[in-house]
Amino acid sequence: MMRSVLLLLALVVAAAVSALLIAATRWNAASAALVRELQRRSVESATPPRLSEELATLPPPVRRYLSAALGDEPPAIRFARIEHAGEFLLKSPNGWRPFRATEYFATQPPGFIWDARIRMAPGLDVRARDALVNGRGSMLGRVAALITVVDVKNTRDMASGTLYRFLAEAVWLPTALLPSAGVQWATIGDSTARATLGTGETTVSLDFHFGSDGLVERVYTPARRRDANGVAVPTPWEGRFARYETRHGFLIPIEGEVAWLLPSGRESYWRGRVTDIKYNTQPSK
Repeated sequence: MMRSVLLLLALVVAAAVSALLIAATRWNAASAALVRELQRRSVESATPPRLSEELATLPPPVRRYLSAALGDEPPAIRFARIEHAGEFLLKSPNGWRPFRATEYFATQPPGFIWDARIRMAPGLDVRARDALVNGRGSMLGRVAALITVVDVKNTRDMASGTLYRFLAEAVWLPTALLPSAGVQWATIGDSTARATLGTGETTVSLDFHFGSDGLVERVYTPARRRDANGVAVPTPWEGRFARYETRHGFLIPIEGEVAWLLPSGRESYWRGRVTDIKYNTQPSK
């Protein structure tokens, strides 16, 4: 009897391990397919910047920032691969959990894929993938890449939410903030300017706030849509950036944090740092 129980237990464990391996393989294959599509479109549509001409048309705070961030005659960033590490806030009772993520960007047309592992417990991860590809946004989350906990795609709110994210994160690929990459700038004040970007049928705007050093300190919108019990509610949202360093000739922030600005107070839900970044190279997945 004991031998039969042990054999049954071994079969159950083997089946569970096999299911997890298959789920992880399928997850990675789906991410790789999205990355290939993102890169294919970026290669077809890259536009080299004409830096001096473009900077001359920009509001003063934007011109000062991009002059510092880009240096002299930079190549156009058409594709980027960034490694992140940090903490992500999950719903109660989990709280802040460590994560590691790889994020791929294309700049023309704007798009990204964020593929993350969020640690729930030793040996147990939530796989999360946010994406903006071909103008369509999506969000997918699965425990152990197997049990779906969120799956939203191809909605107007998701398209705008992911485009807001791309525009905020363009500080990591600063040629994506030039007019030749589709960004339109408007003056708001001596240290603030509004960036507007569109793709497909979606257009969003973010206010960029520049610090005393001329670099982007904060981005803000009063009405990014937040899921509140299944209802998309326009909510103030911000991203903050710090610790600028030069990587591959570009001056970029290494640390960041994003938050909803709720009536009850500021609710941060992502804080992380760049651990590696590469531009215009073949992605590996």
